[in-house]
Amino acid sequence: MAVRSAGILLYRHGVHQDGAAGGLELWIAHMGGPFWAGKQAHSWSLPKGEYLADEDPLVAARREFTEEIGTPPPAAEYVLLGEFRQPSGKLITVFTAAADFQPEQIVSNTFPLEWPKGSGTIQDFPEIDDARWVAEADARTKLVKGQLPILDALVQDLLERQDHP
Repeated sequence: MAVRSAGILLYRHGVHQDGAAGGLELWIAHMGGPFWAGKQAHSWSLPKGEYLADEDPLVAARREFTEEIGTPPPAAEYVLLGEFRQPSGKLITVFTAAADFQPEQIVSNTFPLEWPKGSGTIQDFPEIDDARWVAEADARTKLVKGQLPILDALVQDLLERQDHP
C-alpha cells in the first residue's frame, strides 16, 4: 500500500505596489535539512505530511500544516483538489483554499538526522526552514517537480471556477 500524505495549498491573488491586481500566488515552504540547504530550484513543497488510512485527510492536512508552519492554517473554505501520485509512489491528498495568510514567524517541527553522514552525530533539523507567498511562475521553478501537477490542477480548477484573473 502506498504511503499517504495530506497537504494544504493556499492561494491568493497578489496586489502590485500600485494597488493593481496581481497574478496568482501560492503559499509554499522550503524543505529543511542539509540536503536542501542553499537550494532554491525544485526544493519547495506545499505543507504536507503522512497520515494513517483511518484518519480524515483534511484533519491530517491541518495538523501537518500546523506542525510545519508553526501556525494553524487559516479559517477558510477548503476544497479537495485531488489525489496526486508522486514519483516516489507516495499519494498526496491536497486541499486548497483562498486565504491571505500572514503568520508572524515560521516555526517548524524538527527531525533527527546523522550529520555529517557517517559522523555518528545526530542533529535536529527543521522540516521547513522558510515559507512564503510565491508568484505562480516562480512556484513552477521552486516546487519539487513531482508537485507541478498539483499546481496545474489548481490553475485549471480556478479557471473552471472563474477565480483566476
